[in-house]
Amino acid sequence: MMKNLSQMMKQVQELQERMQAVQAKLETLSIEGRAGGGLVQVTLNGKGAMTALALDESLLKAGEKEILEDLIIAAHADARAKMEALVAEQMKELTGGLPMPPGFQLPF
Repeated sequence: MMKNLSQMMKQVQELQERMQAVQAKLETLSIEGRAGGGLVQVTLNGKGAMTALALDESLLKAGEKEILEDLIIAAHADARAKMEALVAEQMKELTGGLPMPPGFQLPF
């Protein structure tokens, strides 16, 4: 019984180490989202933090404020969807394809 517990604890520690490595890798990722045909570009890291925002100057006109705000939100949503897909892919690799319990999330 003690041998099984020791082996299980070792597996838990290995999984934690792999999760830390995945988290470190995700932080280095650069995911770009676009909106308005590329007029707005948002860059996120793998943890969802915005690291860059690029706006086409044609959007910087009086009366275009709401359009610009909507495009920034849309570009962020695009980048976030791509980031979440990458995180899911990394988790699948980490768990060896085993399904995670519903609601399980990495500790971000």
